[in-house]
Amino acid sequence: MSKTISILGSTGSIGCQTLQVIDIARDEWEINYLTVNSKIDELEKQILLYNPRGVAISDPHYYREFKKSTLFKGEILCGEEGVCEAAGDSRNTIVMSSLVGFSGVMPTLSAIESGAILALANKETLVSAGEIITKAAKQKNVPILAVDSEHSAILQCLTGEDSSEIEKIILTASGGPFRQLPLEEFGEITLAQALRHPNWSMGNKITIDSATLMNKGFEVIEAKWLFDLSPEKIDVVVHPQSIIHSLVQFIDGSVKAQLGTPDMRVPIAFALNYPHHIAMNFPRLDLLSIGNLSFYPPDLQKFPCLQLAFDALKVGGTATAILNAANEIAVQEFLGEKIKFTDIPKLIAKALDNIQNVPHPSLDEIANADAETRAYVRKEMH
Repeated sequence: MSKTISILGSTGSIGCQTLQVIDIARDEWEINYLTVNSKIDELEKQILLYNPRGVAISDPHYYREFKKSTLFKGEILCGEEGVCEAAGDSRNTIVMSSLVGFSGVMPTLSAIESGAILALANKETLVSAGEIITKAAKQKNVPILAVDSEHSAILQCLTGEDSSEIEKIILTASGGPFRQLPLEEFGEITLAQALRHPNWSMGNKITIDSATLMNKGFEVIEAKWLFDLSPEKIDVVVHPQSIIHSLVQFIDGSVKAQLGTPDMRVPIAFALNYPHHIAMNFPRLDLLSIGNLSFYPPDLQKFPCLQLAFDALKVGGTATAILNAANEIAVQEFLGEKIKFTDIPKLIAKALDNIQNVPHPSLDEIANADAETRAYVRKEMH
């Protein structure tokens, strides 16, 4: 039987790689909706290749442009409402949510409401609204399959295990491009340097998050919600080779690790075919050519974003939504070369100190905290 998939953020890095994975067993998949923000030229190419039932374009300007020029005969939806409609369509077997930022929250909830399996590549959704998302998923009995290589690794390590026997999980971080750069040189980091990740090919936003280690902080918060663990049971180690994707330590002292080449198509394929591994012609891991695997503690002086994430998680409430919103704006400004690399954690820390935290927030309170934080960070920069 064919599976029906909608891909939210189909022209982004994860969206494109999801389509590459689908290509391997194309006859098993039906493409329901493809959604984009503004890359309508890329969307046109995907339409020709994949013939989706419909598309959604979240930016109204590009929606109008697309409507004017396209020959596509399927359904064309507009705005966040359109993306939510695509995500919540009852024909979806699985929804790949690879949107960037807070914009992923409402479509993710729509996908859960429809009862489709959720493959989640949008970290910010669980960072901002983890309590609400996981509660909704439990009520609907919807599995959330994280597409991050680290959480996919943990999921694979836990197959057949009793979660009550977990002592801790250990997330690995490559350390990014500045692992060996002296702290005194951080003030001179350029955008071009920050966008050169040593191991992974990703979109700009996540590449900067990897350079600051905020990405790892987000993964700590995600892990708490995905695996129902207290922050004390989550560790981070720097592993520059990115071969061990994460580890689980059990109460008897035994440790399981999942290894593989740094290729996002592997965790995508696992999420799309969970709980099965299916035949894929991806590069194989050659331990002899790697030779050595090394591990270091994260340097929290150089990478304060990781500590800020742990702190926000311990506080709970809207603190993680504030963390995410402040980071989104700060990274945006750094990508526009308006602030320094070292300003990113400073702005986030200020937002966490100055915006009131709401414990056990509603969705409206999370959205208010998000909007208030964005306004605050923009004001702090001018």
